[in-house]
Amino acid sequence: MNIKLILACGLIGITAITNTSQAETLKASHQFPGGKGDVRDEMIQMIAKEVSAADVDLIIKVYPGSSLYKPKEQWGAMTKGRLDISLFPLAYASGRHPKFDATLMPGLIKNHDHAARLNDSPFMQEIKREIEKAGVVVLADAWLAGGFASAKNCIQEPEDIKGQKTRAAGKGFERMLAGAGASIASMPSSEIYTAMQTGTIDAANTSSGSFVSYRLYEQVNCLTAPGDNALWFMYEPVLMSKKSWNKLDKKQQAALSTAADKAEQYFFNEAKGLDQKMVDTFTKAGVKVVTMSAEQASKWRKIANETSYKVFSEEVPGGRELIDMALSVD
Repeated sequence: MNIKLILACGLIGITAITNTSQAETLKASHQFPGGKGDVRDEMIQMIAKEVSAADVDLIIKVYPGSSLYKPKEQWGAMTKGRLDISLFPLAYASGRHPKFDATLMPGLIKNHDHAARLNDSPFMQEIKREIEKAGVVVLADAWLAGGFASAKNCIQEPEDIKGQKTRAAGKGFERMLAGAGASIASMPSSEIYTAMQTGTIDAANTSSGSFVSYRLYEQVNCLTAPGDNALWFMYEPVLMSKKSWNKLDKKQQAALSTAADKAEQYFFNEAKGLDQKMVDTFTKAGVKVVTMSAEQASKWRKIANETSYKVFSEEVPGGRELIDMALSVD
């Protein structure tokens, strides 16, 4: 059976024309812009293209830009089998599954290669067991790096943040930064620019992509890029409802797995590119760019151990063991 691919506009990023009475159609939802070069959308679109080309009577319709579900509604929709596929930060579901906060915890991952090694570790095996118990499976692993930026000074040592009003991403980072002497202001990444412009905050941490897309280079004097000793990493996998997976035949499952593996490798390479794009953009804008040394990152992890890790260990059953499993991966 020949399938003619059509690039579609509007809500559906990719669709296919085939015999719909025979083909299984899956819906994929995410919050990121479609058709604008966002690597997360490209990852989902790649899976849809590869599955269509495999000719196994399987269609994936992509709904970008929160057009099908709001970001934090997607997890619940998948566990109930109402949504087939999605991609979002797993920490969004930590309200129902507190262990997921470990996937946005300071200092557990040093760099992209370290993240790749973590994917096959007991730490991620435990996270994935928790995911599967909820009725969801991981199709592809994906980690995004991030950094710090300040309108006052470069942030490398913990004492560099003392006294600064700071936006942090995630509870773990808020606790660590507060432990280093910062005052915390909570807000979505989309509000960082205005908050810096008005002096509401002095510094922020977020992903490499957000640093560029929100033009934060216009408001800061120094950027701490991820480098080889990053503190900020976020797990943002491609997920699928187990109910939807079980409806597929073996050929369809195999085609989907092959497509997801290809997209995972694509994302890994592109995520490194996002870091370099951030460095290049900030450098061109005249912003000083630094990285942390292993010794400086170790000082931050010591504070995280006394704050973020401590609270996580006390509040989440098995939390300390989970942290230790992550830290044991070289």
